Amino acid sequence: MKADIAVIGLAVMGQNLILNMNDNGFKVVAFNRTVAKVDEFLEGPAKGTNIVGATSLEDMVSKLETPRKVMLMVRAGDVVDQFINALVPLLDEGDIIIDGGNTNYPDTNRRVAELREKGIHFVGTGVSGGEEGARFGPSIMPGGSPEAWPFVKPIFQAIAAKTDDGEACCDWVGREGAGHFVKMVHNGIEYGDMQLISEAYHFMKEGLGMSHDEMQATFAEWNNTELNSYLIEISADILGYRDEDGEPLVEKIMDAAGQKGTGKWTGINALDLGIPLTLITESVFARVLSSMKDQRVEAAQLFDNPIQPVEGDKSEWLEALRQALLASKIISYAQGFMLIREASEANNWELNYGNVALMWRGGCIIRSAFLGNIRDAFEANPELPFLGTDAYFKDILQGSLPAWRKVVAKSFESGLPMPCMSSALTFLNGYTTARLPANMIQAQRDYFGAHTYERTDKARGEFFHTNWTGTGGNISSTTYDV
Repeated sequence: MKADIAVIGLAVMGQNLILNMNDNGFKVVAFNRTVAKVDEFLEGPAKGTNIVGATSLEDMVSKLETPRKVMLMVRAGDVVDQFINALVPLLDEGDIIIDGGNTNYPDTNRRVAELREKGIHFVGTGVSGGEEGARFGPSIMPGGSPEAWPFVKPIFQAIAAKTDDGEACCDWVGREGAGHFVKMVHNGIEYGDMQLISEAYHFMKEGLGMSHDEMQATFAEWNNTELNSYLIEISADILGYRDEDGEPLVEKIMDAAGQKGTGKWTGINALDLGIPLTLITESVFARVLSSMKDQRVEAAQLFDNPIQPVEGDKSEWLEALRQALLASKIISYAQGFMLIREASEANNWELNYGNVALMWRGGCIIRSAFLGNIRDAFEANPELPFLGTDAYFKDILQGSLPAWRKVVAKSFESGLPMPCMSSALTFLNGYTTARLPANMIQAQRDYFGAHTYERTDKARGEFFHTNWTGTGGNISSTTYDV
């Protein structure tokens, strides 16, 4: 009996996906460029299973049922191209290569097109959930060659996480790099969520002077509210974890956050597509700032800028902080879906935004209770331009505004850095302001560069130029949008 699929790459994600596939009744061929790792895997975690190993790519391909399905769980970039180039001569028309890494979506666009010319289907799929998700049910976001979906669908939907209603957190996203784009935005939202939680933790610890036991209990309590989510849950666990000496381990961890690039890609794409992804982009900058540890230590010694305690009733402040965190998280998801919508329209992907929310309901890092409400919002109005205008989310945002403003204002007064909560609030203030001061910007642009402007008393699309000084002339610059 030949195997259903092969997986190349036996790091922890690759191993756990293989074991997950085996548990769900699929026969898998395991291969790794360092072949010794295959033997270690078969004698270790895969011992006693139906998983088989391969000693070479040729051996691996020979053990597969047609159409052959080969999944790459290797580092994104050149390594993926190297394996594709090595596999193509061994595969036949109609065979399928799957990239399950965190690939930048333009690379997936290119690979789909290149392999189509060779008669081979290519799937670029986001896989979220970390080690545990890969082993017991991740969120899977496949895109690429639509012809491949019927063949990989049974495997992917079987191994994916399931909602409480039994729906698989996996569905076809769209053509070309759509799957990897959606995974990229997922990771961007993840960056924002993590930064928002860290800001809430900082407000509790440095502003309210709370102990780690108090903070742990607060996050655990919040996880029983609309904030219910994986990241809130693990934050409570982290705050309750003690090192060998009994002290909170989190305080011994260096305050310099790393990143692998997906948050940066999200921000770059937002700029390219003209979407105000302010919160997520600010979260990337916050990580960059945190990495400047030595400079920050030196600057802290030069500036007399101590954090001032937050006075007042602690329980009232905590409820205000909970509302501010919830509202900010909604803005993070709302901006992410604005970016997904713009990319879908720009690339003719025809994405189903409700299905995207469903895929994030379970298994993935940003899974949270209100993703079900996001799905409902897009099912009620597939053309919804901004999630915050849906009745459910509008009521939360409107109701949270007083507490949100109170928390952000107090953070400024106390000297507590709060880049993402303040960015989220500023975005909503701007989005819900009918007349912004951009008229002054347009006047300035026309004054120094003759870039023209539209008038409120004329039809949109009609542009004007003023000779502001009487000496600049009446010739305007070419009008274009970036």
